[in-house]
Amino acid sequence: MIDELTVRNVALIKEATIAPSSRLTVLTGETGAGKSALLSSIKLLVGERADAGAVREGADALEVEGRFYLRGGDPDGVVVARRVSADGRGRVRIDGRMGSVRELASGVGATVDLCGQHEHQRLLQVRTHVDMLDAWAGDAVAEPLAAYKEALEVSTAAASELRRVRELSRANGAALEEAQFVLARIEEVEPREGELEELKAALPRAEHAEALLQATMAACGALSADGGALDAVRAAASEMRGAARYDKELATHADVLKSALLDLEDVASELRDYADGLDFDPAELERMQERYSAIQGILRVYGPTVADVISRRDAAREVVEAASDGGLAVRRAKKAYLVAEKRLAAAADALDTARAEAAPRFSTEVSAQMARLQMGTATLGVASERLPRDKWGAQGPSRVEFEYRPGAGLSARPLKKIASGGEISRVMLALKVVLGGADSAETLVFDEVDAGVGGATAVALAAVLSDLANTHQVIVVTHLAQVASVADEHYLVSKTTSDVPETTIEPIDGDARVREVARMLGGSVTDASLAHARELLSGTKE
Repeated sequence: MIDELTVRNVALIKEATIAPSSRLTVLTGETGAGKSALLSSIKLLVGERADAGAVREGADALEVEGRFYLRGGDPDGVVVARRVSADGRGRVRIDGRMGSVRELASGVGATVDLCGQHEHQRLLQVRTHVDMLDAWAGDAVAEPLAAYKEALEVSTAAASELRRVRELSRANGAALEEAQFVLARIEEVEPREGELEELKAALPRAEHAEALLQATMAACGALSADGGALDAVRAAASEMRGAARYDKELATHADVLKSALLDLEDVASELRDYADGLDFDPAELERMQERYSAIQGILRVYGPTVADVISRRDAAREVVEAASDGGLAVRRAKKAYLVAEKRLAAAADALDTARAEAAPRFSTEVSAQMARLQMGTATLGVASERLPRDKWGAQGPSRVEFEYRPGAGLSARPLKKIASGGEISRVMLALKVVLGGADSAETLVFDEVDAGVGGATAVALAAVLSDLANTHQVIVVTHLAQVASVADEHYLVSKTTSDVPETTIEPIDGDARVREVARMLGGSVTDASLAHARELLSGTKE
């Protein structure tokens, strides 16, 4: 939900701020006043392409900033900002940090649906139809869809394994000989994970055991022999303890010497243990050196790591075994694939059945909303066609497409081939009402939804938009007084007539709102239009 939006230097807007209602907000004003500039600002915040031509004349850059409260998001909201300079360079900030346009589109952009006639082209993309049906159907389709996707993943993996095993079984001649050679070479060494690191740590100690023994014994003697360091420190500590009886300051030195004595005794003990553990074994040293050299050699050929060598060994072993198992591996892989395909076919049938059960009810609800919008006997149907197996994808095994029937007795045809722009707008509106809370979009922005609409249709459109505001935040640019009169928040967009035109956007209420609705009713403000406007706003006139 858009909580607040601030716009600077966009087209004719020098600076403007709006705080839309969480329900229905309308933007009204004379044609050319600058309503499209505000819509362009919203588009920038949701990750649409920037146009340097939108920068206000004389300004260095345009800036758009908004605070959004997202369903399940940070309770403090998220603040996004976008800056586009006159030379076309752009900058995005999300909660104060640098971001990208892609982040905007996938973040707040995913919660805002721009429903102008141009944006309605999405409704003409068949791939979106099945998603709408599934969203409306809820768990009735979600569960079989999840089962289908899992079965498809398993079958795809089984098919890949079957291809791989078949390829292995065809290995012969030079390929088989090479695999046999690689397998024998690696098995001769048979390196294990971590072994090289162990040898690297142990070899220096084994190679220099004599020198290490000599050094540690010498150090032990220097510490522990008669008259050695331990005796000297012990004597010094004793002297300080005695002197401390006369000067307490010397007690600190006595304590330090005592601590040092304990440390030196520990070192001497550990050095003796270390020396006892040294074992100079020429035969073991030679074995370790040969092993290290063998592993290094195999790594140079099949490495660079032991894991790479083991992987190469396993691959060679598979080739050799596949060539000699009489086709057993292929038969096993084929059986696994056939089982996976059978399971997938059952899951596909279950998914198609769930959608087939939901489709008529979905069509009935959408068609009822279309009737509310004065579309006569026009209806929206759902057609499903099972695709060839190689065309099955993550959305399902069938092609789902909305079909539009303009009237009773007329043939239903694909929506994109028969519906006009105005019809598409109203079908989209009907779909949004039916989807309700199942719709992933939290904010709906409508532009030109009332194009060519008047009379009873205008009243119906206002009622449908008001219903839609029960489940969404709705922002509408409108020329219809009937729509403006049911809004929870009303902004007037106007343009100054000074030498430097400027668009202003102000919230209106009370008498100012009555006058604006009156203007929308008759083009001019008269006593009759004012009375009619008051009736509309009070809800006393249908």
